Amino acid sequence: MVKKRSYQGMSIIETLVVVLIFSVLAVLTSASLILSLRGSRRSESTIRVRENLNYALSIIERQLHNAESVSCPNSTTISYTDANFLPSDFTCNIGSGFVASASAQLTANTVRVTACNFVCNPVSSGIPPSVSISITAEDINASGLEQQRVTTNTQIMLRTY
Repeated sequence: MVKKRSYQGMSIIETLVVVLIFSVLAVLTSASLILSLRGSRRSESTIRVRENLNYALSIIERQLHNAESVSCPNSTTISYTDANFLPSDFTCNIGSGFVASASAQLTANTVRVTACNFVCNPVSSGIPPSVSISITAEDINASGLEQQRVTTNTQIMLRTY
């Protein structure tokens, strides 16, 4: 008597379907992980640039607020005389991509200033003189979707003596 053997296993088609399902799940998971990491890097880049710009603006604000006199010879330079009557200035060097005082660079080497504008507003109808500042910068280490430009605007009210 001949016995018929019956094998109970998975066929090749069933195996391929399972492999296909796991492959699709792996691709979807990897894509969402990559998007999450990219968003995180973009956020870190924005924070780094914003911190640099805030630092530069805080130095400029402190110096100009205590200055004896302030003038804007052009849209990328502020000249001032400090409380000790020493002349100095702040300059945006768009070609090199930084904001500097007469003595030091105020933005880090990892940040490139792409646009800058200084406007001196004289005294008018009881409003004290002020300086309006607009600076746009980007992280030079970021690229593609992770790179984002940050623009900061401020108006510094000057003391009147």
